Amino acid sequence: MLKKIIYFCLSILLIFTFSIKITSSTTNIKNHKDLLYNIITNKNNTDILGTITINKIHLKNNLYNINDTRNNIEENVTILKESVMPDKDNSIIFLAAHSGTGKIAYFERLNELKINDIIKLKLKNKTYYYKIIEIFEKDKDGFIDISKTKENQLVLTTCSPSKKNKQLIINSTEKSS
Repeated sequence: MLKKIIYFCLSILLIFTFSIKITSSTTNIKNHKDLLYNIITNKNNTDILGTITINKIHLKNNLYNINDTRNNIEENVTILKESVMPDKDNSIIFLAAHSGTGKIAYFERLNELKINDIIKLKLKNKTYYYKIIEIFEKDKDGFIDISKTKENQLVLTTCSPSKKNKQLIINSTEKSS
């Protein structure tokens, strides 16, 4: 009920804003609609769990909680449900994203990474650095077979850019500060 009341009040505000800015461009009107949508659906930066940054391939993308609707491969880099977060002992985080082309191909340049490259992961205001220890491709069968090390791990996966029915897997371990 509260959501309906807020929606109604914000709709009135949107109409009022539109009537005041009648000479505004449609871009501004769209921005007001986006703001209204974000307020109603609670889509704002407070829901961001963290970010993944890989400087070598110019990647920086937000990560969302496993249960958040935006934690899906069609919108973002996705934390797979099998992940154990780095605030837990012996953690292993699995991140997946599209490669190829287009605005959701966040891992399109993942194949440019090499052993010893660094991946920065910021989660819940703590920063973790991972060093790549293994890069390989395997059949795309819905499973990722990784040898668990004693260190915390981060595993990135996407479709192989060169081989159909294969997936690229990048395995990394947490680097000591």
